[in-house]
Amino acid sequence: MAYQLRFEREAVEELKKIPKEYQKLIKEKLQLLADNPENLKNNIKPLKGGNGFFRLRVGNYRVIYKIYNEVIIIYHIRHRKSAYD
Repeated sequence: MAYQLRFEREAVEELKKIPKEYQKLIKEKLQLLADNPENLKNNIKPLKGGNGFFRLRVGNYRVIYKIYNEVIIIYHIRHRKSAYD
């Protein structure tokens, strides 16, 4: 089942600040996530505290997202040092 990707405004702004080579890699991983999350199961973990948030590891960057029905909503794309603030 393919999912639709939706970005929050803050995630778009954060992505623009990331170096181009990582932007490309993050976009590729997000497309894989949308196509089939099982392909990236080793890089996905639920965040503690519940609330249905997950994190996708892409190199030194973390993508924080939730899944609603058939839509993946991207909330944050940050460097690992500040991803969980």
